[in-house]
Amino acid sequence: MADIDVHNQTVVPTEGLVTLTHVIYALHAFSAITGLTSAAFIVTAFLSGWPSIIAVILNYVKRNEVRGTYLDSHFGWQIRTFWYAVLWFVIGAGLIATVIGAVIGFPLLIVTGLWVLYRIIRGWITLVDRKPMPTPK
Repeated sequence: MADIDVHNQTVVPTEGLVTLTHVIYALHAFSAITGLTSAAFIVTAFLSGWPSIIAVILNYVKRNEVRGTYLDSHFGWQIRTFWYAVLWFVIGAGLIATVIGAVIGFPLLIVTGLWVLYRIIRGWITLVDRKPMPTPK
């Protein structure tokens, strides 16, 4: 159960949930870094690596427990990062399958990989500061 911060009337998450959110960022980062250190693209390793898949499952399983806290924005951030990366990967892979689209597909996958790294780094730094992530309107 989370506590209420009397100064600004916000719900304060338990330390266990904060730690779990760090672990989820670490799982995503491990998958993405695997893409840097192997022949796989960052985005391919991020989407197909077991650590990221486990992380997204944890996001969905624990999401109700973080509702109303700043961690809810991090969970949404992580989930959106994963699914948008899937979308851009499918588009990039589809373009690579065509001879003409390969010119666009490869750079799209590289940009998507860099975007994934940015989202992991920005989210994790914001979590360390115990601040929420911006949420789409």
